[in-house]
Amino acid sequence: MRVLTILTLTVFFRWLAQKRATAVLALVAATADLSAQQRLPADSFPAPSRPISSIVAPRWIAEDRRDAFGEADAVIRAMGIRRGQVVADIGAGDGYYVAKLAPLLGDSGRVLANDIEPRYLALLRRRVAQAGWRNVDVIEGLPHDPLLPAGRVDAAIMIHMYHEIEQPFGLLYHLAFAMKPNGLVGVLDVDGPTDRHGTPPRLLRCEFELMGYTYVRRQTLADGAYLALFRAPSRPTRGAPGRSC
Repeated sequence: MRVLTILTLTVFFRWLAQKRATAVLALVAATADLSAQQRLPADSFPAPSRPISSIVAPRWIAEDRRDAFGEADAVIRAMGIRRGQVVADIGAGDGYYVAKLAPLLGDSGRVLANDIEPRYLALLRRRVAQAGWRNVDVIEGLPHDPLLPAGRVDAAIMIHMYHEIEQPFGLLYHLAFAMKPNGLVGVLDVDGPTDRHGTPPRLLRCEFELMGYTYVRRQTLADGAYLALFRAPSRPTRGAPGRSC
């Protein structure tokens, strides 16, 4: 009788394990299908009605000058970035902010260092390897899609690069899927023409709000740049028909 009971329990637990495995696989497949449906090609979005700056360098200015301004500390403090979070650095360049974020976030956090320029990605990978940062993922994105994992990002930063984005509406659409609920996006830029490596704050706010983001606030930093903060939408949108900035 005891042998029969053990045999029956063994069969039952094998059946239960198979059911759970099947359920997990179904969930993964459904998530993959949903992600594929959410990702859209570049021509699904309108081009911005303003000029774009060329990508010219992997960094804004020398790192010691940025440290003197206290730029990174001010951004991290304003966004409430803390240990254990997942932070996406969109347009990470050669890794100035990655170097600040990796030690801060710790083993329980993650830096998703994104760029589209192969040369900058090579510099970034070399820096990550030399520093031994195990909590950094280097991600090669597309002009209209940063190719970030869905629903994982607590905060995203775009530092001195928004004016270089060829497809801002596509990028903001896809970024929204990567953000956690109430995820915060911070854009650091200067108030100037978009073809001269700046972005007027009113234009920036218009483009973000057009894609469903909620404006939080803007503050001026010590070097004269500004930091604008936005909350990601809970339901990403492709933009409001008939509206433009």
